[in-house]
Amino acid sequence: MSAAAARRRPALLIDLGGVLVHDKLPAASAKWAARLDISERDFVTAVYAGNDTEVLVGRMSGAEWWSVVRQRLGLTEGQLAEVRADLVAHPVWDRTLLDAVAALRGRAAVAFVSNAWPDARPNLGEVLETADVTVLSCEVGFAKPDPRIYTHTLDLLGVAAQDALFVDDMAPNVAAARALGMSAHQHTDRASTLDVLDAFAARLPASRTS
Repeated sequence: MSAAAARRRPALLIDLGGVLVHDKLPAASAKWAARLDISERDFVTAVYAGNDTEVLVGRMSGAEWWSVVRQRLGLTEGQLAEVRADLVAHPVWDRTLLDAVAALRGRAAVAFVSNAWPDARPNLGEVLETADVTVLSCEVGFAKPDPRIYTHTLDLLGVAAQDALFVDDMAPNVAAARALGMSAHQHTDRASTLDVLDAFAARLPASRTS
């Protein structure tokens, strides 16, 4: 197979949090806003403000960033542990979507592309086996919608942008993928994303068997 032909391999690049993993932030924000007598916006700001240039791209460790969060919210050690558990422990997967992604293996390259803090990978467990590669912002040093995280992933998979479908729940991330030439879908609900994945699968070659 020629190099040009190899780069015609189709690929799916898909987000984790908010797409394949249930977003715990709304429930955690409501809980802790009530407990700390602050607004939900203030809670979100305390946890995430500035993270995109620090912990999200690996310039701070997870422990260092959680120390910042503790100071911002005035938490005890026990409360901080509870906040962490509410936000990141025991991820809840959308198994229907995950099964649809797994069904593409062997017919298309599959990559998880996530803006994530250090120590995220261990929480993913055996689900990592669903993808050919998993690209985390904290490990590569740039986060969506930075074009470099997309091109880095495409290079790892050995595919061209025009042969890739990107799925994410954030509009700026979807727009950045489209600007690079990828097809892209903004995830808002399971049904519409399943429709997109089904349409993508219908255009793929049959799975190879030995």
